[in-house]
Amino acid sequence: MPQEYIQIFKGSSIQVMAVVNALETLEIVPVVKDPSASARLAGFGILNNQQSIWVHKDEEQKAIEVFKSLDL
Repeated sequence: MPQEYIQIFKGSSIQVMAVVNALETLEIVPVVKDPSASARLAGFGILNNQQSIWVHKDEEQKAIEVFKSLDL
């Protein structure tokens, strides 16, 4: 991931969807990385179903406040 983005959350797909929805209400567009989907497309298996959410550094503080308010 480029230096302009930082990871703010890592969790299950359901948790990630909740955080993404909350971020999008504030017009923050997060990047979701899903290693299991990438591995599946490449023909490999993976046991980890964790996804991560990345946001631009300019939106970091706002995104962290949203994440904290969700109580995950």
